[in-house]
Amino acid sequence: MSKTIVPYHPGSGTKKEQVADMFNNISKTYDFLNHFLSFGIDIIWRKKAINELKALQPKLILDVATGTGDFAFEALSILKPEKIIGVDISQGMLDIAQQKIDKRKESAHFEVKLGDSEKLPFSADLFDAVTVAYGVRNFEDLVKGLADMHRVLKPGGKAVILEFSKPKRFPVKQLYNFYFNYITPGIGKLFSKDARAYSYLPESVAAFPDGKTFTGLMDKTGFKDTKCRPLAFGICSIYTGLK
Repeated sequence: MSKTIVPYHPGSGTKKEQVADMFNNISKTYDFLNHFLSFGIDIIWRKKAINELKALQPKLILDVATGTGDFAFEALSILKPEKIIGVDISQGMLDIAQQKIDKRKESAHFEVKLGDSEKLPFSADLFDAVTVAYGVRNFEDLVKGLADMHRVLKPGGKAVILEFSKPKRFPVKQLYNFYFNYITPGIGKLFSKDARAYSYLPESVAAFPDGKTFTGLMDKTGFKDTKCRPLAFGICSIYTGLK
């Protein structure tokens, strides 16, 4: 397993605590910077990930590391489930999500709660689908988080995970590394009060066990028929698995 990358300094709290602090700090600028830094392509990637659940037609969805709720809102629009529950360890991000829920009058279909991905506050075999968008690389214990996602899924349920990965081909790899390591932190520092958050981003992606290594971890935690679908020359990947 790759070494643990933390947002701030080793010894100044667990990874979980530091990630929660980081997202609390950047919550107000998070949505703007997400779309700005990805040139809006993140919206297309989210839709592709959500479409992986179309055939299943899930009624009850758990969105882990829901953040400000963008992925869940897109899932509501495309899949029309009865309900989505979003959990996150950052209250600051959930506050933004709740404001959106209230503004869009979606409280009957989308609710958010403070929760730990490794100790999800739900009974086993409950959800038709579990989703995570750009959140698994922030888990403190990746295997534990995947195992708990598997636990709360109904038999036959599906997990869909969208996460950054590392492109291998020239010149995408070189351009990607330059943009992620130099441009992203600079823009993040300009707009966010927490510049370190946007240096942590490329570091956490570099340390993340992507591709076959990640599907191997999904297999290890009980998922079946696991697949990895690279997007945009491998900049991003959609991982799927069944219970």
